[in-house]
Amino acid sequence: MSSALKILQMVQTLDPSVGGVAPAVLGLSRGLARRGHKIDILALDEPSAPWLRNVDLTVHALGAGLTSYRYSRKLMPWLRDCGGEYHCVIVNGLWQYMGFATWRRYAQTSIPYCLFPHGMLDPWFKKTFPLKHLKKWLYWPWADYRVLRDATAVIFTSEEERLQARNSFWLYRCCEKVSPLGLKAPAPIWPQAREAFLARYPMLQNTRMLLFLGRLHPKKGCDLLVDALPRDADSENVVSLVLAGPDQIGWQRHLQARVAHREIGSRIVFTGMLQGEMKQGAFACADAFILPSHQENFGMSVVEALGAGLPVLISERVNIWREIDADRAGYVESDDLAGTTRLIERWVATPPAERETMRTNARKCFAHRFEINRAVDSLLQILPARRTAP
Repeated sequence: MSSALKILQMVQTLDPSVGGVAPAVLGLSRGLARRGHKIDILALDEPSAPWLRNVDLTVHALGAGLTSYRYSRKLMPWLRDCGGEYHCVIVNGLWQYMGFATWRRYAQTSIPYCLFPHGMLDPWFKKTFPLKHLKKWLYWPWADYRVLRDATAVIFTSEEERLQARNSFWLYRCCEKVSPLGLKAPAPIWPQAREAFLARYPMLQNTRMLLFLGRLHPKKGCDLLVDALPRDADSENVVSLVLAGPDQIGWQRHLQARVAHREIGSRIVFTGMLQGEMKQGAFACADAFILPSHQENFGMSVVEALGAGLPVLISERVNIWREIDADRAGYVESDDLAGTTRLIERWVATPPAERETMRTNARKCFAHRFEINRAVDSLLQILPARRTAP
């Protein structure tokens, strides 16, 4: 696509602690901007939100929406007054007012809109939260079904996500496309980062550290990690676990109680959300990355670990597991205690030379599949331009 586009990205929040949608939107937006396209982001965040301070893109923050549906009285007037100047619109996510407002504003107009579901059509939610699924059914036919049906493209971030989405609702019709997310290639790790991290967490010295990076949430399988960590090991294979991420639902106390019950408190560290030097230090010290998630649409933290050259130990519920397995960049098992235990046992038993090969494979997997320019190239093949000039 040779001519520059003016694109509106719509997202509920750019708060990075909520999950992977915010970094995905920012990553793609910055990648598109580097190609010369004009990107605006419309978010239902307060203008004073701290996570907006360092965003180097134009952000229109309309204020927080009301209730869990995130209804905003300002959204439709803004779209009517300002939303006509874009070549195309990308809405991120389902089940909230923003998607329905996008449909109301842009369906049957000359401005095409695309939709990233970001895993929100995964049938795991139907099985795990049947009452919530019933509630969604009440407004699916007249709201989100139409949002998908009339979108120029519904963009799934992996083939696995596309296939799984078809199993959520029998009333389902959309123009399916697949385009991966991506991240900018990581900068070299600062020389002092490893020492700084170990200075703060000296109990991790001389251990084979497994790194979990994400929200402390039952969906992520953190309890499986605690229960699967081996209690006994020889001196060369002492396995430690770093659980790095925000505790948004107060689950850390439950996890700490499990740790205390197993008497492995000296080998499990809760760090909270890591950033900057501490995050680099965690990647530098880690032996491998681990995520036995029960549902993971894409796994931005998995991709981040690949970029840092870490083999990834993941469940088959992480939707990019096929790519990881094909590139021999890690191990894949089931999302239960037996599978998580096998992940750790397989990694501990992996010979040093093979571990080095897997680290090389991890970097290649990132470069060939998930580096941001790959994602931008793929997305630009999908994005339509409006039928009349803005």
